Amino acid sequence: QVQLVESGGGLVQAGGSLRLSCAASGRTFSSYAMGWFRQAPGKEREFVAGISWRGSTTNYAVSVKGRFTISRDNAKNTLYLQMNSLKPEDTAVYYCVAGATRYINGEYDYWGQGTQVTVSS
Repeated sequence: QVQLVESGGGLVQAGGSLRLSCAASGRTFSSYAMGWFRQAPGKEREFVAGISWRGSTTNYAVSVKGRFTISRDNAKNTLYLQMNSLKPEDTAVYYCVAGATRYINGEYDYWGQGTQVTVSS
């Protein structure tokens, strides 16, 4: 059973930064792609960023490209999301997800419980 535990969420002013972390356990972390999704109140869950098994390939939602950076430390079984220049519209619950394969292909089979990010204007 894969477990994903997010941390690092909180309240920040617009223009500020946060770094989310996701600690993974239960299978070989380095063998699978990982990603982040988010869900704002009253909205559908949306893809934020993805990273391949070795970290050589990343992709981002248009709304966060240039402001957010996804990375991973396979030695520590940890996924990160560095969020800079935060905007009020980034307010959401952020979820860590584990891919079903090595590559970013839209298939995610495990989800964390989520961490709240609130950006005040």
